Amino acid sequence: MQNTKQDSLPWTKKYIPKSLKDIEGQDSAVVALKNFVLNFKGKDKSGKTVTKAKKRALIVYGAPGCGKTSSVYALANDFNLELLEINASDFRNESQINAVLGHSSAQRSLFFKEKLLLVDELDGVAGREDRGGLTAIQDLIETTNYPIIITSNAPYDQKFSTIRKKCELVEFQELQYLTVYNVLKKICDNEKIKYDEMTLKGLARRAGGDLRGAITDLQLLSTTGEIDKESLEELGGRRQLESMLQALVKVFKTTDPKIALSAFENVDEDMEKIFLWIDENLPREYDKPDDLARAYDVLSRADVMYGRISRWQHWRFLSYVSELLTAGIAVSKKEKYAKFVQYQPTQRILKIWMANQKYLKRKAIAQKIAGATHSSVKEVVKDMDYYKIMFKKNKEMGSKLAEYFELDDEEADWLRK
Repeated sequence: MQNTKQDSLPWTKKYIPKSLKDIEGQDSAVVALKNFVLNFKGKDKSGKTVTKAKKRALIVYGAPGCGKTSSVYALANDFNLELLEINASDFRNESQINAVLGHSSAQRSLFFKEKLLLVDELDGVAGREDRGGLTAIQDLIETTNYPIIITSNAPYDQKFSTIRKKCELVEFQELQYLTVYNVLKKICDNEKIKYDEMTLKGLARRAGGDLRGAITDLQLLSTTGEIDKESLEELGGRRQLESMLQALVKVFKTTDPKIALSAFENVDEDMEKIFLWIDENLPREYDKPDDLARAYDVLSRADVMYGRISRWQHWRFLSYVSELLTAGIAVSKKEKYAKFVQYQPTQRILKIWMANQKYLKRKAIAQKIAGATHSSVKEVVKDMDYYKIMFKKNKEMGSKLAEYFELDDEEADWLRK
């Protein structure tokens, strides 16, 4: 059979949606995209076309493979817009960005079309090595005559704060596995690939909401013309490791339990660490006392459940723990908080370590004093405050005692504090 150019295309390109009506599982985001373009320009009192939008740029954000970039392509196609695109991972500094988009953002199209500017993968602009890139994007937003759409996986990163203030934000939800399955099913039917429903649903589940990744896996597995259980097992799970910050955003920035439930599925952290992260950042996110009280009540119940798992090995409780830490925390608030929060790693581990170090130091000193005075360590620890008073009040006596107890300088200083 003759191989056509269309046949050789990656399926992620071959089956990219041509219109917004083909975008799956993102109805509210699609409406927001349309409204952004429709309301960007209008007529002033003299009848002249002017920019009406309060904010000239829109950040669309969400997990990889949920349809952000393909939706922008479809938007441009539906509205017959000339799409000018840069990938921020490839064009990282000011001169590169201006070379591609700078003049084009102000000039009319050669074909007299309206334009749409796309800055894809904002997260690709890193730090010092990309100095000027973020500034160029900020300047572009302020001076453009055309709408700008920026895609990002994590727009709440502190380094994007200035850009974020200049933009509207639209969230693309993580795709449900049935949505992914329906797309895969259509492709299989079109490509005449044999499959059974359970295997294809298994592939959809393993994608973790990443439709692009699922389509790539489908093409990889379909070389024999059939998707079977054996090939699926060989492929293994698609383990996308999300950062803890992204997971916390899912829990704290939604009141929809369905969204929150999957927050920690692909986070490579121990359950104990997840508890500590939530505990550390709850007061930063939840301002209202009632919201905070309800959230901590849920967190405490999750802790009780997890304690039962540790003590009695009742692993059936793990699903309850997960639901409490995600959906339970999410619905504890009456409404989403619009403020930006810079989530912080837990300080409790450091505090525990410092307390342990202090305890070990005290124990080491007590053992030396107990050996010299023929006492028990327990008795010396009980009297430690008296030794500290002697070392502080009478330096000469403290020095003699340190020599008698064979304490080193660091241990003697500890008693003087």
